[in-house]
Amino acid sequence: MRGLTGAGPDRVRGSTQAVIAAGTALAALGLFLAACGSGGTGARDEGPARASAMAGSVASPSPTSVQRYRRVDVVELLRNDPQVSETVKRELKPCDGDKYQVDVSYGDLTDATVDDVVVNVMTCADWVGVASYVYRDEDGRFTNVFKSEDSPVYAEIDQGTLSVFRQYYEKDDPISSPSGDIVTPYTWKGGRFVPGKPTRNEYSNAGGGGAQPAPDN
Repeated sequence: MRGLTGAGPDRVRGSTQAVIAAGTALAALGLFLAACGSGGTGARDEGPARASAMAGSVASPSPTSVQRYRRVDVVELLRNDPQVSETVKRELKPCDGDKYQVDVSYGDLTDATVDDVVVNVMTCADWVGVASYVYRDEDGRFTNVFKSEDSPVYAEIDQGTLSVFRQYYEKDDPISSPSGDIVTPYTWKGGRFVPGKPTRNEYSNAGGGGAQPAPDN
């Protein structure tokens, strides 16, 4: 009995440690099997799961300028447009090989879902502006919403505003050297372009040239 009594604490202590160790191993094994049963990959699942949970709260990206842009064959567009005069259509011809005398710009002028198209038609000899047009996408088709065929004229997009330049000539001015231009800003209101206050620019500094408000008449 003494032998058994002397060995009792050591055996009990050893048995207890063995039970704890076995329990720890079984618990770890249970966690591993649970992870495998759910199709997980352990701790590496934490990152993707967190990203997935946040995905629903991230706002969808707004359309980029690339998504708004839709290239158009402007020569074909002008030829098929009944608002383009026959005089301009006759001027619409290649100047050098297959290159036409047209200048094209894309941008947002009318709050359409697709960028508007600004087209300038010019002469082959000296690239004087013959006519300017703006086309707006309406139900998948580009529609003429602005035109100016009072040569010389040139239109461009200036920070969301349509700026139309109309050159003017004083007496004896050669065609290549106008005295200046009158710039009229146009903004899109109520489904059409509304002109703003024009500005007169004199190309020569002699006599106090520079940007000046154009006369109302």
